[in-house]
Amino acid sequence: MAQTLAAAVHSELVIKKSRFIGCVQPVADREAALRVVNDLRAAHPGAAHVCWALMAGGQSAANDDGEPGGTAGRPMLEVLRHQDLEGVLATVVRYFGGVKLGAGGLVRAYTDAVAQALLGATKLPLQRLRTLSCSVPYAMEGMLRRELAAAGASLGAVEHGTLVRCTFQVVEADAVALVARIDDASQGRAVWADADA
Repeated sequence: MAQTLAAAVHSELVIKKSRFIGCVQPVADREAALRVVNDLRAAHPGAAHVCWALMAGGQSAANDDGEPGGTAGRPMLEVLRHQDLEGVLATVVRYFGGVKLGAGGLVRAYTDAVAQALLGATKLPLQRLRTLSCSVPYAMEGMLRRELAAAGASLGAVEHGTLVRCTFQVVEADAVALVARIDDASQGRAVWADADA
């Protein structure tokens, strides 16, 4: 089962005078990951390289940032894959120490920087969310909101038309039970639409 991280965790290695500052952190998508990478470049203007790897489903990517091809980003990505992580960005900032490490040395350094950071990381099971939309008469809006809050659902858009329509996200495993509770409480007057479909 895929996991994500609770928070960002850092590591630092010095190998033959080169300094490798590693970080693994949860991110929502590629856009958020690129913002983090750009912030790192701004925070470390003297760094020789800011390499990164992202595991985020169809948005996964790896970048060597000027290191020889396949010696930084891809090995970092493999560490994330091996740990079965999803929605996670790994970054390594390298300050060059004047001694070349060779391709094998670079692969080990970047892999170790990510692996060391992951040793201190708290992993959380990745729970898939389901987006649903429910319409109820105005008199039942309070009941609907209470049921959503009790289920830990995240309320999104609320539209007031002929009926009150609430769009929300809930953990996929809890969706069927929540729908049943709302159907019971509304005496079958709730109208459903699956926003994921």
